[in-house]
Amino acid sequence: MNLYKILQEAIESFDIDRKEKLTQQCLEYCSQNKSVLSEDFIPIIFKNPSYFDACKIVSPKALKARKDFDTKEGLGTLVHAIAHIEYSAIDLALDAVYRFPLMPQAYKLDWLEVALDEIRHYKMLETLLHKIGYSYGDFSVHSGLFDVAQHTAEDVLDRMAIVPRYYEASGLDVNPQIIKKLDNKRKLPLIKELIESLNIIYEEEIVHVQKGDRWFKWICKERNLKNSIYFEILEKYNLIGKHRPHINVLARKEAGFSCDEIKKLADVECY
Repeated sequence: MNLYKILQEAIESFDIDRKEKLTQQCLEYCSQNKSVLSEDFIPIIFKNPSYFDACKIVSPKALKARKDFDTKEGLGTLVHAIAHIEYSAIDLALDAVYRFPLMPQAYKLDWLEVALDEIRHYKMLETLLHKIGYSYGDFSVHSGLFDVAQHTAEDVLDRMAIVPRYYEASGLDVNPQIIKKLDNKRKLPLIKELIESLNIIYEEEIVHVQKGDRWFKWICKERNLKNSIYFEILEKYNLIGKHRPHINVLARKEAGFSCDEIKKLADVECY
């Protein structure tokens, strides 16, 4: 089995069932084989995201505001946006394995497991989207997470700092805020289902950030770097000072952030 050929196929495929089958194959293979690197393997740079032909890609500023959840379109827009994040996260997790083949087997297993989690999250949201009356691709999307993968393609330390420890960790801040906004409508079946999905995603994303945190610190140790290089990396990617004020201290601590880091990210109390 050529692991990297299958990973590439999984990343490029838009068929979610195909992605899932290929990802499961890769996880089974990596679970049984310690040496999975082809000597002549060179990862390609993907020109477009796998959803390129299925979704209209626009700039983030061109996306519709997601405020009116009482209407079919408003709720559909919200669920579509979250589904797009989860879909994008599938390819990010797969690319973390494909892009950095010299990382240990445990690293590969971690991110293949994350990819399967993200596939499950996406499928939950896709099912809900269909119940509302829409399909993935019915609303415009932005390619922000794909762009992040492109920008961090050269260094696994940057990838671990920026994807799980910045963007996924930011999701831990945002998720409870969305649930809070929806809470007074939870008696509505579709809203209730969305809240239940968001709660599942929230708990499992903490584990994803934990994995990113662990590998970030492992790489720092291997390179004899201090963990504080995290802030240098954020600065390199112009991400300093862009955290929202409602930073989720408890979730970030559970995911591996220190209080010193959290206080540097936002003006909050942390003990």
